[in-house]
Formats: sequence, structure tokens, C-alpha cells
Amino acid sequence: MTIPPDDRSFRREMATAYRSGWHFIDLATAIPHSGDSLMVTVFGEPVVVTRDEDEDVRAYRCLRRPRGAPQPVRCAIRYGMIFVNLDQRDHQLAEAEAPASVSIHATPRSA
Repeated sequence: MTIPPDDRSFRREMATAYRSGWHFIDLATAIPHSGDSLMVTVFGEPVVVTRDEDEDVRAYRCLRRPRGAPQPVRCAIRYGMIFVNLDQRDHQLAEAEAPASVSIHATPRSA
């Protein structure tokens, strides 16, 4: 018989283990035009993802405090997918490694 975790330990586990990384939200095609937005819940926190006038995708955490302004969340698009990171520490989204540039030297053949 397993004992279900209490609410405090569950919140602590969510804060340390799950919020500390990049999380897939949706495809970038879900908000194709400037002014489009998407409301999602990431680990119990409401997050708004929007495309601004410069066609950049931005994410904001919706705070529940009175008169609280939306808090910016790190957001990135990789391979047509939107990722957000709720952690305040500086985690970098892994970049795809670019293949090493190979220069080919060829001499023309005489006919």
C-alpha cells in the first residue's frame, strides 16, 4: 500500500524537478499572425504565449496578485515548436550542432 504524497511535498517536487527545464507548449503554427495568443497551464501556472507586432513569440506568467503585471517567461522556438522555461535561473536551450564546414578543393580535368 502506497501513501499518497501530501500537498506540500508535491508542490516542492514540482518546483524542483519539473519547473527547472524547458517545456513544450505547442507548435508555432498555433499562433501564426501578430496579435494571436495562446493560454496554457504549465504545472498549475497559467501562461500566455503571444506573437507581437515584430512576429516574435513571447510568453508571460499570469500572476494572481492584485494589480500584478504579467511576468515575462523565457520562450524559444526550435524546429517549429514553442518551448517555455518557468525557472528564473539561467538554463540555456540546447542548440542543434551545426555540421562542420568542409571545403572541397577540386582541380578541373582536362578534356
